[in-house]
Amino acid sequence: MSLLPDAAIETDIAVVGGGAAGCVLAARLSERPGQRVLLIEAGPDYPDPETVPEELRSGWRSAGTHDWGYADEATGGVVARARLVGGCSATNGTIALRGAPADYDGWARLGNPGWSFADVLPDFRRLETDLDFADDWHGRHGPVPIRRYEPKELTPVNEAAFEALIEAGFPEVADHNRPGAVGVGAAPVNTVGGVRMSAAATYLGAARGRENLSILPDAIVDRVLIEQGRAVGVKLADGRVVRADRVVLAAGTYGSPAILLRSGVGPARDLAALGLPCRAQLPGVGANLQEHPGISVIWPAATEFPEGPRFQIVATRADSDGTDDAPWLQHVPAATPNLFWVSATVMRPRSRGRLRLGSPDPTAAPRIRLNLLQDPADLAAMIRGVRSARQVGAISPLRELAGGPEQWLGAGMDEGSELVDAIRRSVWTYHHACGTCAMGPDPEQGAVVNARGEVYGVPGLWVADASIMPVIPSGNTHLPTLMLAEHLAPTIAEG
Repeated sequence: MSLLPDAAIETDIAVVGGGAAGCVLAARLSERPGQRVLLIEAGPDYPDPETVPEELRSGWRSAGTHDWGYADEATGGVVARARLVGGCSATNGTIALRGAPADYDGWARLGNPGWSFADVLPDFRRLETDLDFADDWHGRHGPVPIRRYEPKELTPVNEAAFEALIEAGFPEVADHNRPGAVGVGAAPVNTVGGVRMSAAATYLGAARGRENLSILPDAIVDRVLIEQGRAVGVKLADGRVVRADRVVLAAGTYGSPAILLRSGVGPARDLAALGLPCRAQLPGVGANLQEHPGISVIWPAATEFPEGPRFQIVATRADSDGTDDAPWLQHVPAATPNLFWVSATVMRPRSRGRLRLGSPDPTAAPRIRLNLLQDPADLAAMIRGVRSARQVGAISPLRELAGGPEQWLGAGMDEGSELVDAIRRSVWTYHHACGTCAMGPDPEQGAVVNARGEVYGVPGLWVADASIMPVIPSGNTHLPTLMLAEHLAPTIAEG
């Protein structure tokens, strides 16, 4: 395959975006020897495990590097997204939760056949090797190893928080990835021996030697090339052209809609305002942006904590009426050497944001408005979550680890406008953004792709990443993103 700047690059399938979904797609699609696959990534690649930077290698905490530098235009809040081969799977906290069966059954009820929990369970099993459980719910032969920290491995804060959460009424859960599991237990993680098992290290690592797979790092995609109504490749920001029979966008919740918009696929009015032609009128491109909002209730440490894994246990709470098993609240305790916190995260938010382009320049950041806590129901849930986190922090043995009262904007506030204001100013994004190229049956009602991941109105073009999730799962989105790419890979391979 030619990669010369003055020549068109030719391939059978161009996968745009080398993040979690892109690594899965590149690996699975290249399993067919006669099918050429090119993986295009805007950031760097670290093909040699020995040269991976230490903060990416360690699975003890989020890396915080290789970031796109995005921000919420309304609040200025950080909107972290990783820019490297492996994407956020190479920088995240490695919590490997699936979400609840009700999440995926809900996708199917919205008019997306093939996406119920029974339909996607084989994909969840296919992606993993669960090192703790061997049953009908778990995989034993997948690329990503998943384990749970044993009690003897817990840091002082996680050990104390576990006991406090039990005392607070959270039932003990042995396996958070088993249907119906709601309560407190060890977090399933894709960290083994302290090393992060990213999609780059696992899926892509096993596929790199294939002659039909090429990887093009440090290459920003400008737009999809559409000729006679069909996707025929992509144009890079440096002017190079990739010709392909099939184009798959896996650039993520912010990257994939931005590329579609620059390609003339999206709301006609927004495209016209940027001087872009409308090649496919899809009002849902960039809409339906969803995110888990969180608050950290923080205490100073009475004594310095030793360094250790940060995210080891998870607690969830579901609606008391038992109508489904999807939790509305998640607590994750964690610590630095000098402080600790119990997070409160609303896992079934109703608020919706939007992504737009400020410029057709492919190097310009998109305009992002998350609108966290905009819906009154989300704010009410967050207030309940903060009170729950406070309750946990006041229970022994966790309270003995605190060297003083809470240290965050809402410290000392229990109700009223001051607490609401503090929560609005303190809320953070869990970095689980999804929904901006939503899957659904009707493009006039906001759907961008059908249940096969095909973009409405543009043959030869797919989206296969978290942006197609119609509703955010009630768990961390890393595993659902891997599952989604596994689920769509066979369809894309068949063309």
